[in-house]
Amino acid sequence: MSFCLHSAPNNSRISWIQNRRRLALKNSRFASEAIRAITGNSTMANSVRVAAVQMTSVNDLAANFATCSRLVKEAVSAGAKFICFPENFSFVATKDGESLTIAEPLDGPIMQGYRSLARESKIWLSLGGFQEKGQDDAHLCNTHVLIDDTGNIRSKYRKIHLFDVDVPGGAVYKESSFTEGGKEVVAVDSPIGRLGVTVCYDLRFPELYQQLRFLHDAQVLLVPAAFTKVTGQAHWELLLRARAIETQCYVIAAAQAGKHNDKRESYGDSLIIDPWGTIIGRLPDRLSTGIAVADIDFSLIDSVRAKMPISQHRKPPEFWKSASL
Repeated sequence: MSFCLHSAPNNSRISWIQNRRRLALKNSRFASEAIRAITGNSTMANSVRVAAVQMTSVNDLAANFATCSRLVKEAVSAGAKFICFPENFSFVATKDGESLTIAEPLDGPIMQGYRSLARESKIWLSLGGFQEKGQDDAHLCNTHVLIDDTGNIRSKYRKIHLFDVDVPGGAVYKESSFTEGGKEVVAVDSPIGRLGVTVCYDLRFPELYQQLRFLHDAQVLLVPAAFTKVTGQAHWELLLRARAIETQCYVIAAAQAGKHNDKRESYGDSLIIDPWGTIIGRLPDRLSTGIAVADIDFSLIDSVRAKMPISQHRKPPEFWKSASL
């Protein structure tokens, strides 16, 4: 079987590429100015330190908060300006319905505690997979919340792809039975660059990450997760490195690890990956509680993208409509 793709240049394609280049340059300048404003630096530092948490959350809000507070102190001591927590950082249910019982709006006391932690520690928090109260008592939102170093909520992303899966050799999950799916792609400026915000199962859908990089100019992708042991062993590192390579972004993946209770176990292995796909941050033990620390190097992002300019080589949406197979 043979096929042909129509690749002859046309005016609409050239115009599309030129517009994308102009937009990328404009957004790059805007992002730099925003980061300088956030950090208070007249000249932006070439790198900034981040931390990715690995922990085993349980069905005890106070115990999980104590663990998060300790890890924030460790991150601050290590010089990190930004710390990422995994999905379900504040609570992992033991019984069906428990997550709905503790779900709260973002102005509730649980999130207020984490806002105070960020403000007192003077560090940004990425809180992936918070149980935000939904539109009715039967549903919640799996919400990734970003809090700045003054304790203000900078953005929220509600998980788009819900985990409705019969895991081979494992349990059956039906996240949609109690969770409202999100509908908005979220990117936000921060001291560690322009962030693309996602949660766990989103990782298997590369089109979301393509949108974040090429339409929203993300430099760092956040992937808080609670991967199962079975799926983690098979795909966790492979998928994360693929997302980093194909978007030329840093990836920070904070993971739940180990046995939460008799019914649930997470794979662990929190990772920080650079835009070339190299793992630059990892705990020695994928099941331990702790932090992985690494530096986001803005010059490396620029270098990788300049040497392999895939943003210029990508085809516009119109190209694929006219391509024949």
